Amino acid sequence: MARGTRVGLDAPRRGAKTRAPQPSRDRFGRFTEWVARAMGTPAFLVILSLFCILWIGWNTLMPEGIRFDDAALGFTALTLMLSLQASYAAPLILLAQNRQDDRDRVQIEQDRQRAERNLADTEYLAREIVALRMALEDRTTQVVTRDVLRQELRALLAELQSDDDEPPTTKRESSA
Repeated sequence: MARGTRVGLDAPRRGAKTRAPQPSRDRFGRFTEWVARAMGTPAFLVILSLFCILWIGWNTLMPEGIRFDDAALGFTALTLMLSLQASYAAPLILLAQNRQDDRDRVQIEQDRQRAERNLADTEYLAREIVALRMALEDRTTQVVTRDVLRQELRALLAELQSDDDEPPTTKRESSA
């Protein structure tokens, strides 16, 4: 830095290089799943079979000058190609299975939590239903007889009459 220049922490440095965006860590995982899905299809088997048929056909039917794999040696290059394909396919399929296992683990945990909440809700609702049934039973077992009803009505009438007998108070009387 030049002498006399003051660098503060509150300002960005000039000429600072920015980092290139990092590829997603998940990109390779998605690729492995794509490979695993593709290898498990009939189309992949048909394409691989056609590739082998064309390879063998080319190297047996074409003139010797343009052949690239010898049938007398058991199609060594084809064997190497298929071995290479298999050696890459197996780990990619295993990686895809590991990712699926991780997703399954998360899904199982979410299902367990959901089941616990549903169980708690169900138990709460069952308790509420029992409480309602008990309250209804109490109401239906209480029989109100005529005598009890008449007595309650007389008490209410007496209370109303006592309220009517009291003289009304005015503001002057209440403030004095």
